[in-house]
Amino acid sequence: MTTPALVFDLDGTLVDTAPDLLAALNTALEAEGRPPVDPGDLRRLVGRGARVLISEAFKMVVGPANPDAQARMLACFLAYYEEHVADRSRPFPGVVETLTALNAQGVRLGVLTNKPHEMSIRLLEALGLSPLFRAIYGQGRKTYLKPDPRLFADVVHDLGGPGRGAVMIGDSITDVETARGAGAPVILVSYGYTPEPAHSLGADAVVDAFGDIPAAVAKLLQRP
Repeated sequence: MTTPALVFDLDGTLVDTAPDLLAALNTALEAEGRPPVDPGDLRRLVGRGARVLISEAFKMVVGPANPDAQARMLACFLAYYEEHVADRSRPFPGVVETLTALNAQGVRLGVLTNKPHEMSIRLLEALGLSPLFRAIYGQGRKTYLKPDPRLFADVVHDLGGPGRGAVMIGDSITDVETARGAGAPVILVSYGYTPEPAHSLGADAVVDAFGDIPAAVAKLLQRP
């Protein structure tokens, strides 16, 4: 393979899923008679899977762990989100155009996310993005999650190997840790879902616009 393999995070990198995630989370909280969280709180809850999201939200607005209540909230969250996964979620500016151009150039594109696998597929299909990716990995496709570097290797393998290089592209420390564990370079977008500034997370490059990713990839892969 002479083209690079680019592996993208989903929530906060490719798609602004916050509106639908927030609606699902607040529906689950309301069912337990608890106050909602606001959009700013959501930024530090997304990225480590639905169980962690519910666990952290529970601690934030409810209190000490309660396995039964958390299980009810998780079931309510997943049921609502499954039905509303793409109501208001939209690709970030430049995503469709940039991915379409990369795909036309033969660049191999994959998705690696901690969002449940079937919901990831449903979201990407609803937004017309799934045909652009040769491999999509969400939570449940394997028994391990990001930042386990085996997942990155799995996606790259399905893309046909690293070729001219494999790069992780995401928005959070989870993506940085995934790439570092795999020995791969990592690019972060600055607009994503992370409580810490992207520039502070130790990525090889940070871009403010999705359309800047191809140039950042080219620069990284030119390094000796």
